[in-house]
Amino acid sequence: MEIYLIRHGIAVERGIYTQDRERPLTEKGITKTTKVAQKLLDIGVTFEYILTSPLVRAYQTAEILKNVGLSKTISIHEPLAPGGDIQLWLQWLSNHYHEAQRIALVGHQPDLGNWAEMLILGDIKNQIVVKKAGIIGVKMIDNQELIGNSELFLLTSPKWFID
Repeated sequence: MEIYLIRHGIAVERGIYTQDRERPLTEKGITKTTKVAQKLLDIGVTFEYILTSPLVRAYQTAEILKNVGLSKTISIHEPLAPGGDIQLWLQWLSNHYHEAQRIALVGHQPDLGNWAEMLILGDIKNQIVVKKAGIIGVKMIDNQELIGNSELFLLTSPKWFID
C-alpha cells in the first residue's frame, strides 16, 4: 500500500482570520495545488481514500484532489489536525488496510514529516519537511509492523510537479 502525505497548499497569512482553523487557500495556493493534483492524475495516481484534516486549508486541498479526479470521496479525519495522533490513524488503517492500494492524507507540517519518520524510522527525528502542496510517498510493507518498517519512495516539493 502507498500512502501519500500531502501538505495543504499556500494559505492566507496567519492573523488575518481570528481562528487559524478557518484560514483558506490563496489563489496561488489553489493554482499550485491544482497543478500538482493534475500531474498526479497524469502519471496515473488515484486514491481509494482521501483523508483530510478538518482545517479549511487542508479540506480545500482535499477538494482540489477530488475535483481533479484523484478520488471519489473525501473524509475528514481528526488525527490529521495539527498535533494529531498517528496511533488513531493507524487504528483507522487497520480497518481499511486491505481495501486500498493508495491513500492520500492531507494535513500539516511538521506532523506529516513526523508521521513519515515514524513509519519509516520508527522514531521522530524532525528531519523530513514537506513544502506546501508537497508530497511524501511512503510504501507500507505487507504483513509487517507498520511503524519503522515502511519505505520512502517520494519526497517532493510542488515545483517538481509543475515546472
